[in-house]
Amino acid sequence: MPVLPGAEPFRHEGGETGVLLCHGFTGSPQSLRPWAEYLAERGLTVSLPLLPGHGTRWEDMRLTGWQDWYAEVDRELRALRERCARVFVAGLSMGGALALRLAARHGDAVSGVVVVNPANRMHGLAAYCLPVVRHLVPSTRGIASDIAREGNTELGYDRVPLHAAHSLRSFFRLVDGELPQVTQPLLLLRSVQDHVVPGADSARVLSRVSSTDVQEIVLEQSYHVATLDHEADRIFEESYAFIGRLAPSSTDEGTVARG
Repeated sequence: MPVLPGAEPFRHEGGETGVLLCHGFTGSPQSLRPWAEYLAERGLTVSLPLLPGHGTRWEDMRLTGWQDWYAEVDRELRALRERCARVFVAGLSMGGALALRLAARHGDAVSGVVVVNPANRMHGLAAYCLPVVRHLVPSTRGIASDIAREGNTELGYDRVPLHAAHSLRSFFRLVDGELPQVTQPLLLLRSVQDHVVPGADSARVLSRVSSTDVQEIVLEQSYHVATLDHEADRIFEESYAFIGRLAPSSTDEGTVARG
């Protein structure tokens, strides 16, 4: 299937500091593209891949699972490591879980982690029914476009394939067990009003990681897809400042690039 217009992956060759951005479940690179472009304009090398089964039609996602999504970002991280001296990982929602697992498994190869409304588990009775229901019902209503800002929409599926949701539930359990292995500096941004992922997920992440350099920023005016919402610029600026603090030469590269 052809990729939906706007859902294409984004890559930019910049300086020796790289950033891997991971989009969310049933979403696409469109939700993070302004963030990717902001970092690229400041001289960073940026990779924003399209996860398998995403960006086409929801039926294609039924054939994929967490192993496919993680394998894609793992490949991108390894490619960035060959190109860059330092690499940071970042993600929105499920993309945050992907970024955290990359940090847990790759250790010193990851210089820092930025997550926005990271998902950590599935909530409610429906999650426990998935092992059975997924064989009876192919999909449920979508979760895309939880955005407070009028006129902004997320390019995501209007249906959630339940086979993929079941795989995601397993992935969350796996990542939760690996969170103590995350030792890198961590910047976590969370929305007060999030109709997809509750704040308890961010609290769980913060309580489980072993990072000692941790910064939490609360977003008062944004919903779940905060990277397309009222405080998107703040996310971009705070993440760039976070990277610049940990890799000072990256901001020097950005000054040259913008000059």
